[in-house]
Amino acid sequence: MKKLLVIPLSLMLLLLCSQLSAAAVDTGYREPAPEVTAIVDAAPSPGASLSPDGSTLLSLQFPALPSLADLAAPEHRLAGVRLNPANNGPSQPRYIAGVTLIDIASGNSRQIKGLPANLKVITAEWSPDSRYIAVVQLDDNASSLWRIDTKNATAKRWGKLQPNAVQGARLEWAANSDAVYLLAVSEKRPATPVAPKVPAGPVVTEARGRTAPARTYQDLLEDAHDEALFSHYFSSQLVKITLKNKLTTIGKPALIRSFSLSPDNQHILVSRIVPPFSYAVPIYRFATNTEVWNLRGEVSYLVAKQPVADNLPIAFDAVVTGPRSVSWRNDAPATLNWAQAADGGDPANEAEVRDQLWQLAAPFNSEPVKLLDMAFRFRDLLAANAGTALVYEGWWQERQEKVWLISPDGSAKPRLLWQRSTEDRYGDPGRPLMTTADNGQRLLRLEQGHIYLTAVGASEQGNRPFIDKYHLASGDSERLWRSEAPYYEYPITLLPSGKLLTQREAPTEPADFYLRDLQSGELTALTDTPHPMPHTLGISRELINYQRADGVPMSANLILPAGYDAKRDGPLPTVIWAYPREFRNAAAAGQVSDSPYRFNRVSYWTPQFLATQGYAVLDNATMPIVGEGEVEPNDNFIAQLVLNAEAAISAGVSRGVTDPERVAIGGHSYGAFMTANLLAHTNLFKAGIARSGAYNRSLTPFGFQREQRTLWDDPDLYLAMSPFFHADKLKTPLLMIHGTDDNNSGTFPMQSERLYQAVKGHGGTVRLVMLPLESHGYRARESVLHMLWETQQWLDEFVKNAGSAKAQ
Repeated sequence: MKKLLVIPLSLMLLLLCSQLSAAAVDTGYREPAPEVTAIVDAAPSPGASLSPDGSTLLSLQFPALPSLADLAAPEHRLAGVRLNPANNGPSQPRYIAGVTLIDIASGNSRQIKGLPANLKVITAEWSPDSRYIAVVQLDDNASSLWRIDTKNATAKRWGKLQPNAVQGARLEWAANSDAVYLLAVSEKRPATPVAPKVPAGPVVTEARGRTAPARTYQDLLEDAHDEALFSHYFSSQLVKITLKNKLTTIGKPALIRSFSLSPDNQHILVSRIVPPFSYAVPIYRFATNTEVWNLRGEVSYLVAKQPVADNLPIAFDAVVTGPRSVSWRNDAPATLNWAQAADGGDPANEAEVRDQLWQLAAPFNSEPVKLLDMAFRFRDLLAANAGTALVYEGWWQERQEKVWLISPDGSAKPRLLWQRSTEDRYGDPGRPLMTTADNGQRLLRLEQGHIYLTAVGASEQGNRPFIDKYHLASGDSERLWRSEAPYYEYPITLLPSGKLLTQREAPTEPADFYLRDLQSGELTALTDTPHPMPHTLGISRELINYQRADGVPMSANLILPAGYDAKRDGPLPTVIWAYPREFRNAAAAGQVSDSPYRFNRVSYWTPQFLATQGYAVLDNATMPIVGEGEVEPNDNFIAQLVLNAEAAISAGVSRGVTDPERVAIGGHSYGAFMTANLLAHTNLFKAGIARSGAYNRSLTPFGFQREQRTLWDDPDLYLAMSPFFHADKLKTPLLMIHGTDDNNSGTFPMQSERLYQAVKGHGGTVRLVMLPLESHGYRARESVLHMLWETQQWLDEFVKNAGSAKAQ
């Protein structure tokens, strides 16, 4: 007779727990090592805004990361926009938490009295005369308008109105600086619509042969209640409020998308959303009327009546057929400019002329005047005066840009200044400096036939920003100044004094603002920012260059622990962090796009923080995906990824800093997609970190990233590029992190959930971390700290402690 096996209850529970361990793990937020937490809590770099007259700098201080409680504020998701219904503002905005006035001439700073104690400013706009700054403040339950008097350095609330900032704060100063125009919540706005307890009926959409492809959008309208909420929160009253608090309403409340005063302040250009709304596309593709209003809010001219744009081809150069990019010509009293497609808006159509640029002056009762025929798509117009303006046009498919010199008054024929590849960073001539006219309009800065061009100055030695003086008539260029080692210094503008306002930094010096005398080279510091994380000063950062096997040049930022010596300490566990980018030629793909002299602010968003934990990091390692001629970049996506990864590992190994047996790969968004693919198709890595990615391209069938072909155009491509369909090969440990409320097109949380299930179903090692309340980029301090803890724990287990080449 067999004896019964008696198992103690404690052992039974232990066995049960071990069986459940594949599904159930520890919960609760965790924190990394204190030195990593200090990196997260370090003060963000300050910003600045220069007054129109160039006399005063407004220094802007930003807060550290918000808490989960901040992210848990009320939120509606409507037509691709996330808003806070409690304060009529954007959801989870990045705001200004402190402001200081700095006198340019003396360098003296002044604190501003009277501002709200808990400052949360989402916009700050100078008056044309530089006397005032209008700011929009967001509190938990309301928004408000404030005015800073720069002469007295005081602030006070401006009227009792509530700005409607659900699309961002929209305000504009009057030309004489005596008032601002803005979108406000109507005092007569009815009560918020209440969702019905019982649906009125099914949601029905229909298509009858009309071609309407669309990429994968998030947060679209879903039903009649969403439509009611959209109408409620996006309806605004255009108002004018004077310095004496006199409030004037202009027209009736409407679904105003944007507005703009004519330079003479006699007309208002308004883009207004009109029903019916769409459930297929976000707000920027809704049907709109573009109108000119008089100062009473009456329509004096209809510029365009654009239906819902749900039928555009998915190609990046596709546009609507009617007038678009409508704006005032800033140098004229009241002249409209707009672009209009001449090829039906479809890049697939053969055409010598793609776009045309038109203008029409007040009183808008004559025929529009054509200014330019363009072979590409209109991008921008920068006007100096009636005789001088620059027009930018571009064609994404070929990465081409043209810049024309035109005379809006017709006094001279258009002349091509240059045509260039937008991928050629080394050959970028720069963007023109602008100036502010007395009425507040931004104009092309033109001095005796010259304009000034500034650029980051990409070169084989890294970025070296410059400012050039460019003669429009001859095309001759004179270099006035260029950043020199060991600093990275960027020109902001030339001041009326002739001095150059710059922002300067070095590997151990945070960015600060300076005045540079171009004749003597004398520098005067305007700000003095303390090092935000002094405990990281010993961590080194080096811009390294290397090549992949087919000769394409590559680069990365090599981050090494403080005090590390390769000969003494040997090779380290290494993390490569990257994001693939497409190029149309190999030469452009290999150009350096960073500087060795930038401030070494150790990042928590990329794995730079791991240098405090004994890792080497190859950050921002270039991952070029090149397609030349008839070959599209993605035609060889996987093969090029492998070449890139092999080259990055070899670069670290050749320097003696990387242990080839202890390397991890990681990335965010498209970098996560890259990571899963590399783990599925190579054995180069010990682990991977994939954050907020998309892994099944059949769920983004109308294109993704820079891919313009659809799933039906090339199903094999979509299958080959999707790591989901290669989940059976994903045996390398993979940590996946995703925000539960991801708002990015295509990267639905379901993408990570489905890949996790697929890898688990095939016996792979995988961990999925879903961060509550987080969007595509993680904001809450608790979330970020937990992300770092998860990252280090995973890498310590599967990479650092995997066994080193040195030990072998």
